[in-house]
Amino acid sequence: MSDSEQAHEAVELLDHIDRSASERPGFNRRAFLRRTALTGVASGSVGALLSACGSSGASSSGSASVFGSHKKYKFVFVNHVTTNPFFTPTQYGAADASKLLGCEYQWTGSETSNVSQMVTALNSAVTGGADGIAVALTDLHAFNAPVEAAIKAGIPVLAYNADAPGNARLAYIGQDLKKAGEKMGERIASAVGSGDVGLFIATPGSANLQPRIEGAEKAVKASGKPITTHSVATGAAVTGEQPAIEAWYQSHSSAKGMYAVDGGSTESLAKVMQKLGLVSKGVHAGGFDLTEQTQKLLQEGDIDFTIDQQPYLQGFLPVLQLFMYKASGTLTGPAEVDTGLKFLDKETVKPYVSTKSRYEGTSTAAKAFS
Repeated sequence: MSDSEQAHEAVELLDHIDRSASERPGFNRRAFLRRTALTGVASGSVGALLSACGSSGASSSGSASVFGSHKKYKFVFVNHVTTNPFFTPTQYGAADASKLLGCEYQWTGSETSNVSQMVTALNSAVTGGADGIAVALTDLHAFNAPVEAAIKAGIPVLAYNADAPGNARLAYIGQDLKKAGEKMGERIASAVGSGDVGLFIATPGSANLQPRIEGAEKAVKASGKPITTHSVATGAAVTGEQPAIEAWYQSHSSAKGMYAVDGGSTESLAKVMQKLGLVSKGVHAGGFDLTEQTQKLLQEGDIDFTIDQQPYLQGFLPVLQLFMYKASGTLTGPAEVDTGLKFLDKETVKPYVSTKSRYEGTSTAAKAFS
């Protein structure tokens, strides 16, 4: 459709809307709207104009034309490491879905994986009248009662990034963590024939990480190879992870492999591999997630692989599902979503390095690439 055709279509719609509106004395609304529609084409604003000119009873949100009038829902995300760079694209996903649907979201929780702080944040969301809650269930039991209380109060709760069996949450959106760990373990067994292997984890026991390390240990053991795995805690603070990994290697300099099960530890591991020149010493390494530094160091060959779990979708989809649950009157919305298990190596990571985007947290710009 040409620009002029778009303009005339916009004018026809505006004329239809205008028939039921009363005119103010001295103001020709129809002429004003016609001029606005025609000049708006030049700046590509017809779509925005049509969205802004709905019927007088419609919601002011852009979703009103699809879903009808609705309140501006507020959804709360409860996170375990609120300042960790892994969750930058998650926040972009939540922000983009909120903008698309005319909602708003709050990002809260703990900076240091403190479960009690997270529970407090969840309870505050309930008492504050949130329309929906998305929580990373990093503890197998601590969130059970708060989630049940939220649902009893009519507030839908979804789990994202981490799940807890038996929790009353309505759905889980995130990676199959145990399977991801097992697939990593298979890679470890294939790359390392024998010897010591370090497995680095930010917070042992955390429900978003422990299944991965257990899966990796299981797969290595099942391989039958004489490999000894060592579980090493690196801490929730990103600044402490690299020193912890380097210290472990210095005391296990004969190690044949080093692997991490979280994004912060993976970036730190890659930096240690580069700093100490461990690839040239025959040490294999790999991990999870795609911070900007991990992408760069993977392309340079400092680690063998990393695993993408699409963190952007872990922010976007909870907002979408919570919105649908509210908009449909609880008839639809919550759905289990596995956000994926994608191995990337130095070749397949190239598009990630060359393309800066909100989807991986490497750019703030909103942009479609195809």
